[in-house]
Amino acid sequence: MAGDNKEEKKLIERLQQTYRLVMMNDETFEEVGSYRLTRLNVILAVSSLIVVTALLVVLLIIFTPMKHYIPGYGDVNLRETVEDQAMKIAQMEAQWKADSLYVANVRRMIVGDVETEDDIPEIDTMQDLSGLEIPPIDEENELRQAVEDDKPLVANVDVGNKKNNPTRFSGGSSASLEQLYLISPVMGEVSSGFMPEKSHYGVDVMAPRNTPIKSIMDGIVIQSDWTLETGQTLAVQHKNNVVSFYKHNSVLLKKVGESVNAGEAIAIIGNTGTLSSGPHLHFELWFDGEPVDPVDYLSFN
Repeated sequence: MAGDNKEEKKLIERLQQTYRLVMMNDETFEEVGSYRLTRLNVILAVSSLIVVTALLVVLLIIFTPMKHYIPGYGDVNLRETVEDQAMKIAQMEAQWKADSLYVANVRRMIVGDVETEDDIPEIDTMQDLSGLEIPPIDEENELRQAVEDDKPLVANVDVGNKKNNPTRFSGGSSASLEQLYLISPVMGEVSSGFMPEKSHYGVDVMAPRNTPIKSIMDGIVIQSDWTLETGQTLAVQHKNNVVSFYKHNSVLLKKVGESVNAGEAIAIIGNTGTLSSGPHLHFELWFDGEPVDPVDYLSFN
C-alpha cells in the first residue's frame, strides 16, 4: 500500500511539475515569447478542444442539411416529403398527357382528320340539307294555317305530365316575345351576359356536369353538329320566327329534322369547343333574325 501511494504522489508531482515553453528567433536567438505549462494543463486544454470540436460537429449535424449526407441517418419528415413530391410529379404527368391529347385533337380537327373514340358520341359532320325533306309537325301545320287565315292560334304547352295554361300566339311574327311562354333551358348562375358589341350574342349559364338542357319551346332541330369554337352545338327553329341556340354541350340528344317539345331534354351540358373554359351552356335567343337578351324573357335561377 505504501508503494502504491508513493507512485500516485510521483505521478501527481510529474503532472504538476512546471515547464517553460520559450519561443526564440532562429537566427538571432532573441526570445519572442515564454509560457509556463504543466502536463496537467496541456491535458486539460487538449481534452477541452476535443469536447468543443465534437459539440460543434453534433450541432452542425442536427441543425443543418449535413445530416442528409450521413448514411443511415433517419429523417421522420423525409418520407412525407418524398410522397408529396411523387404526387406532384404524377399530377404534372397527367396534366401533360391531357394537354398533349387536347393539342393532338385540335391539330386533327384543323387538318380535317377527326377521329372519334368508342365512348364519345358520334359527331355528325356538316351536310347539305337543301334536298332534305322534313315532314311538318302538327304544330307547324297549325301555325301555317293561322298565318294564312291571319287569326290567333292557341297552343297548349305540355311540360312533363303538367299541362300549362294555354299560351296565345298570333300568326306570323307579329307576336312579341313577352306573349310567348318560354321554358328556361337550364338553371344556374349567369357568368357572362348578353354583349352584342363584343360579338357575345347570348348568355353563359354555369351548371353541374351532366345537367340536361331543355328546349325552351316546341320546334324543329335545324342544327346538330360539331364546330371548332362552340363544340357540340344544337339549334331549334320555333314558332313566330324564334330560334334558340345551345352551345358547348358534351352530348347532343337530337338530330337535324327531329321535332322537340317544350321542356324536352335535347342535350347535356359540357365544355366542348375552343371558346369554352368550363362546364356551362352558351344560350342564344334570336327573334325576327336579331339576337335578344335571354335574361329579359327567361329566369335562370
